[in-house]
Amino acid sequence: MLEAKNISFRIGVRSLLDGVSVQFHPGRINLIIGPNGAGKSTLVKVLCGQLKPTQGEVFYQEEPIAHASVATLARSRAVLSQNVALAFPLTVAEVVMMGRYPHFSGRPADRDRAACEAAMRFFDVYDMANRNYMTLSGGEKQRTHFARVTAQLWYPASTGYRYLILDEPLTFLDVYYQFDFMNKLAKLAEQQDLVIAGVVHDLNLAGKYADHLVLLHEGMVLAHGAKERVLTPENIRVAYHMEVEIEQVRGATRVYF
Repeated sequence: MLEAKNISFRIGVRSLLDGVSVQFHPGRINLIIGPNGAGKSTLVKVLCGQLKPTQGEVFYQEEPIAHASVATLARSRAVLSQNVALAFPLTVAEVVMMGRYPHFSGRPADRDRAACEAAMRFFDVYDMANRNYMTLSGGEKQRTHFARVTAQLWYPASTGYRYLILDEPLTFLDVYYQFDFMNKLAKLAEQQDLVIAGVVHDLNLAGKYADHLVLLHEGMVLAHGAKERVLTPENIRVAYHMEVEIEQVRGATRVYF
């Protein structure tokens, strides 16, 4: 389990997070939603250790993240940030292999190459393995990074859980690949030792795929739990200042604006 306890983060007098406590369990798609400025990306950065909270602690399987080294975390936790800039003419295969760096020193083993190939096939970029990453479209680059972070966590951990943290992973993807990615994420979530937590903007995608939702508003948790409980007209009115209608359709929560 990934847990944040009483997290606050301030810059000067400005509070970006205020007393946020959330839990993300394995075997589920855990999604964070909220309007711009609600604190979503800040929370993700705190969860993965990129930012140190002003108050509170983050726990990976009941161990404070502050007690773990970067190298140790990298073997069980992969992070896909909003903006990943690469300025070198690497091939797609080389970019994906970067996900395996925490698992070997010197040269990759057959196990590492197998993980990369499997991840590239899973995200449909294997046919581009020898292409120059710099020549790819925005969507192709994003899918390459999906393969990279998935290759990093391809094998079950010897003990404990694996953690996949995603900050707005659907950026640059067209509608087909947004749904394709979410379907693949649901497939990954079937692995009961994998904790998935991610930020999305599309409420209808959240209402279709999330097993657990956290709705942030002004740096605080406005609602959390099952999507039917979180995606309500009242909560959306408070967070987004919009009037909506909600319908439950074949297990999905659909929001009509």
